[in-house]
Formats: sequence, C-alpha cells, structure tokens
Amino acid sequence: MDESPDERQRGVTMMVSLKNFDSINYHVVLLDSPGHKDFVPNLISGAAQADAAILVIDASIGACEAGVVGMTGMDQTKEHAQIVRSFGLEHIIVAINKLDSEEYSKRIFDSIKFQLDPFFRSCGFKESALKWIPLSAMENQNLIAPASDARLSSWYNGGCLLDAIDSIPTPSRDICKPLILPVCDIPSSRTLGQLVVSGKLEAGAIGVDSKVIVMPSGTTGTARTIEKNGANCNVARAGDIVFVSLQNIEAHELTSGGTLCHVDFPVQVASILELKILVLEIRTPILVGTQVEFYIHHAKASAQVEKIISLIDKKTGEVFKKAPPRMLLGKQSAIITVKLDREVCVEEYATCRALGRVFLRLSGSTIAVGIVNRIIE
Repeated sequence: MDESPDERQRGVTMMVSLKNFDSINYHVVLLDSPGHKDFVPNLISGAAQADAAILVIDASIGACEAGVVGMTGMDQTKEHAQIVRSFGLEHIIVAINKLDSEEYSKRIFDSIKFQLDPFFRSCGFKESALKWIPLSAMENQNLIAPASDARLSSWYNGGCLLDAIDSIPTPSRDICKPLILPVCDIPSSRTLGQLVVSGKLEAGAIGVDSKVIVMPSGTTGTARTIEKNGANCNVARAGDIVFVSLQNIEAHELTSGGTLCHVDFPVQVASILELKILVLEIRTPILVGTQVEFYIHHAKASAQVEKIISLIDKKTGEVFKKAPPRMLLGKQSAIITVKLDREVCVEEYATCRALGRVFLRLSGSTIAVGIVNRIIE
C-alpha cells in the first residue's frame, strides 16, 4: 500500500492510500491510513471517510509493547481506537499481524486482547461489533482463507479477515438529503481549466453537469466528470468515494477541508463554536486560553479555548449545575467554547454528524474528542 518513495524509504505509511476490491458481499474501498504519531492528522482524514475500521497491531515483541503500552500520555493504538470510535464507527476488526514472527503464539494473541479489550469497551464498542483476527500478512495466513499453518489453525478456528469484512452490516446512507461532499484532497492534475477534488459523499447525490456551490468561498461551479471505483460514471450517491472535476472554479477558491454543496443548501461557515467534549488521558490540564489544533472532517485550524462552560456527567449526560471548573482534567466531559483562527465548514452534530465531529490536539497528541453542540458565530 505504501506507494511513494518517502514511505518506502522510511518504512511507514504517511498518506492515505486508496484501493478497491470485491468481496462476496461488498465492493470494498480500502483507505490505508497512517498510524505513526507524526501523521495522525492524515489518519483523521482517512477515518472521516470510513464506515468501519480495521486496526492492525504488530504482534512482534517490542513493537507490540510500543503500540499497546505507551510510555507518555495516550499510546498510539488506544489513540487510533478512540479516534475511529469518535467518528461514529461502530464496527472494528482488530487484526493481530506478524504472528509468524512469534511462532503463531496463542499466548501473545491472548495477551494483546486482554490488554486492549477493556479499553475498546470503554470507548463504546459493543462485543458483537468487535472482532479479533490473528494473521500473518507476509505468509498469507488467515487473510482471505482460513489459516493453513497448523501452528495457527490448531487454536484458532474463527473466520479469516475477509470473512470479518463481509460480516459488517450494510451502513445506512443519507441519499435523500441535499448534497454534502467534504473535500479530502485536490489532486494536482488539471486539464481544460478544470480542477479535481476527491472525497466521500456524506449526503445526497451528484451528477455530471450538476451545479454546486463551494464553501466556504461561496463560489458556484459545475461538475463536469465524476470518477468512482476507477471508472467514469454519470451519478454518485451518498457513501461513494469519488473524484469530481469542476469547471468555472478558480484554484484559490478551493481548499482541502472545503465542502461541495447543493446550490440551494450551502453548509454553515463559522469560527466560534460551542463544543461538547470528552477529555482523553492528558498530563497537562486544559485551561481557558489553551491553544490547540482543531480538526473537523478534513479541515484544520488553530484554536483557543475561550470558555469552560460546565462539566457533564458521563453516565447520565446531564450538565452539572455548580460553578464552571477552572480547568479540565483527563477523562472529564465538558461543554466549552473555542475560537478558531479562520472559518471552517461546520454543522451542529444534531443536523449533520459528518460535519459536527471535532478533535482537539496539542503537542502531537489528541487531547479531546467531541461534537459541535452549537454554532455561535
């Protein structure tokens, strides 16, 4: 999946790679997203387009401990799980890879599962939606067919990875709502005065020659061609990941993190938001005035915590009536106000979930996840 020279040289995934394949039940679009701590923003962009997640864990000694038992703050594996759950992904496949390097040890598989299972449950993953798959990608064991190596098949008789993908329930789609297409990327190719954008249709549909409005610039244009699954098509609907060429749009009017909308139903644009957040495992409290990195769908902005309004009871969801706290500590839930350094495309979570999920990061770590409770300005 790592196609660029930089990725191959460094030995890590840096960008989101897209591949298509067919299983028995689905046409699957695989978004291979980076897990390295330096590229978590790209992981966020990939997870924003997903319906379910495969979390790959390196079972080899040393790598396993680094990913599962972090030395500082929230470790990588737990951060990845928290991010995908916060995007509303209910189904997760935990693929324990490289078991060949450990002689397909059942003890190591069980140890990883024992350490992570309680955390996944605390994130809100239900037992029925959580699947554990031992495998070896290099030796093609338990990927697309049951394991043939007796060291694995002697203790594991569950389905292979492809079976687990096929068992994921069909996701619901907002096809009947107005068009919402958050822009994930703007490929460099440009022909005949047309720009190309890529992303997942979160709602509605788009057809060739459809008129669209680009937010936040407010410029209108025309969809000239649509590519889906590597082939041109006339219409794409909610749930499709597409490449759309646009005419009558200038390059400076289009940015990653923008949104294509139905001309009569543009999404909102704002820079001051009220958020309902869950603080993750942090060492430094969040105070009024704390500067953070703000992520929403494919958009990123610098932001400042302007106000801590109240704490929330995590069990009941009720707002505490007592005076607002001076600071927020790890594992607390709260309502806060943030001010961004620029406007972003946004909707309240109750209106559009895809444009209402947010992440706050600081010093290379995700410190809080949440939703847009109210648009202030």
